[in-house]
Amino acid sequence: MVTKRFLIAFGTILALASLALAADVETKWLHVRVEEAGEQGETVRINLPLSLAEKVLPAINTKQLSAGKVKVEEAKFKDVDVRAILEALRTAPEHEFVTVEGPRQNVRVAKSGGNLLIKVREMKDKEEGKTETVDVSVPFTVMDALLSGGKDELDLLAAVRALGTVGDTVLVTVDDQKSKVRIWVDSQSAAE
Repeated sequence: MVTKRFLIAFGTILALASLALAADVETKWLHVRVEEAGEQGETVRINLPLSLAEKVLPAINTKQLSAGKVKVEEAKFKDVDVRAILEALRTAPEHEFVTVEGPRQNVRVAKSGGNLLIKVREMKDKEEGKTETVDVSVPFTVMDALLSGGKDELDLLAAVRALGTVGDTVLVTVDDQKSKVRIWVDSQSAAE
């Protein structure tokens, strides 16, 4: 499902962005928990102090990630002005903007409490009631910061600094038959 993959990728970018929180802000921790289903399923837990990650992120210089900024292929944004869309959403009243209800999938996009909310529910097995869920909640201040870089880049360090100002927050949850994923930031050193 394209929507689900996009949301997971977007949530992962935001989680990585939280890795570089400024040191003068209350110590925050990035938590990622992935639980694989099945008899031999593994559980991965990541609990990192953001102050440590802040020092590591700028030290990574690859083809697309450098100095805390990620280069995005121009073709990805070629015909879409993401900044204009974000501004329109930010200045719109809190509301549910998009609702798609189908026999196998429901999608909801809304603005609430200063956050952009995206919720996807996909029915995988109607008889057994198996549903895959994806929930993304991103503060507008974090999205503004993420898009504050150049035309074809995402500024992870700026997004992390913005994330540090919004308090404890859950960014992404995914629940399907194969795995459960949760990405969040809080002031606790251990995961819940």
